[in-house]
Amino acid sequence: MRVWLVGSLWICLSLPRLGWAAEPRMEPTAQEKAQTLILLHEPIVMLQAKYGSLDGAARVRLAHERIQAMEVSDLIPPVTVQQGTRHGQDSREFLVNGKRILVLLAGDLDEFDELTLDQAAERVRARLDEVRTKYLELHSTPYLLKAVGKTLVVSLLFFALVWLLQKGLRRVKKWLANRLLLQKGLIPHQWRQLAGNVEARLLSLLVLLLIFMLTYGWLTYVLGLFPQTRAWSERLGDSLFDLCGDMLEGIIAAMPGLVTVMLIVIITRFFIKMLAILFDRIENGQLRVQGVHAETIGATRRLLSVVIWLFALTVAYPYLPGADSDAFKGISVFFGLMVTLGSAGIMNHAMSGLVLIYSRALRPGDLVQIGDVEGMVTELNALSTKLVTRQDHEVTLPNAVVVGGRVTNLTRLAGEKGVALLTKVTIGYDTPWRQVHAMLELAARRCQLINQTEAPLVRQLNLQDWYVEYELQVRMKGDLLPAPVKTELHGHIQDVFNEFGVQIMSPNFIAQPDQAVLVAKENWYQAPAQGPRGEADGGKQDAGKQE
Repeated sequence: MRVWLVGSLWICLSLPRLGWAAEPRMEPTAQEKAQTLILLHEPIVMLQAKYGSLDGAARVRLAHERIQAMEVSDLIPPVTVQQGTRHGQDSREFLVNGKRILVLLAGDLDEFDELTLDQAAERVRARLDEVRTKYLELHSTPYLLKAVGKTLVVSLLFFALVWLLQKGLRRVKKWLANRLLLQKGLIPHQWRQLAGNVEARLLSLLVLLLIFMLTYGWLTYVLGLFPQTRAWSERLGDSLFDLCGDMLEGIIAAMPGLVTVMLIVIITRFFIKMLAILFDRIENGQLRVQGVHAETIGATRRLLSVVIWLFALTVAYPYLPGADSDAFKGISVFFGLMVTLGSAGIMNHAMSGLVLIYSRALRPGDLVQIGDVEGMVTELNALSTKLVTRQDHEVTLPNAVVVGGRVTNLTRLAGEKGVALLTKVTIGYDTPWRQVHAMLELAARRCQLINQTEAPLVRQLNLQDWYVEYELQVRMKGDLLPAPVKTELHGHIQDVFNEFGVQIMSPNFIAQPDQAVLVAKENWYQAPAQGPRGEADGGKQDAGKQE
């Protein structure tokens, strides 16, 4: 009959939270733990005074031995308290069915509790009586059967809810996946896949939180059904309430700061929108501001927005919840270190990008030459500039490299005339320069990729030892690259000079040849070249017909 008492006492010897008369004010030491009487995970009292030759720990061991020696029938009557005097001290003896289990002395009281001996004895008696009731419930067959039945019902309900949540999550995810295939919706098509993934992750997190809460509640309820684990159930419930209370208290304490941060954000957004209206008017030409140009509006807007938001963040930072915590300070130091170590090169390129933008040296769509790279500007970013060359290659140049070199903008001053295209030829002194001018102008008029509304311009650049160096300047159409225009123009130049029997002095000659180095018209379309009618000897046939 005493086996259940022995087993129960040994199970409940692990120490839970401490809360009793003569309660320690700090984390209990090993000695205080040894002096504490604990039954079914519940602290009853800490025995500090010596009782004859017995110290507090020995008195606790003696109380356990007396409880183990009791029968089940001894636990039916309630616990009683008897006044007395032991070893010259006032004492209170706790009896169960007339058997003494514990003696509380005046020396066991803690002066900070401000309790009389009778008040402390009443608290100890109530705790002992509560433990006695739990012992009886523990070995009451009807009560245990009822508790087991409730556990099974609640467990079935718990697992059913978990199964329903998981099944519902799968169906919702399937519905979201099917919705992504629709061609209509508020979310743009390119963002639907990302939005669907975010929604699925949020739903999974929500279901996981619900399952955790259900598990917490189920475990708290089931542990509370059995006397051996009821203390754990109470502790779980207290922890949950404490957590919710702390969260609610933190939210209430953070409300003034959050309201201040919200006001700062609203004011900042209003100021940003007012600047946006101003910049839009400047960009559309409705308003002019000295020193602000339409091509620099975008960069100015972004730069001012970043500066304003950084200023707003600086002002709002002290009002953020936890701004004074060590975690926030550590994050601030970490980001400061990252910016310090990695910003040297980045800031160099970023400042160079600002120089390019505000100097208006180039912009997207301009045909430029940077060093030995010539191409169309496609992107002008904060850190780099991208060009597309005539070979359809994309070249990325760091802004620091662009600023450090020479930038030739071929389209900035072109306007509606078109980009100026230059080419050179060298002709001997035996050819009249007026004839050369006329032939170059004729070749330019035959070119279809040249703006014919602008007259070609011929210059004599140098009078060399063996030839005269001529330069032809024309205007290209549209947004063409120089390579295809030069290809067509050079072909017409060769044709015109061959037609009129004028020799182009390339390569150089050591001695003047007896005959001019020309290509006869009947040989213009030698194989594999094709004439206007698609025949390799078209030029020759045309020459025969003319004869």
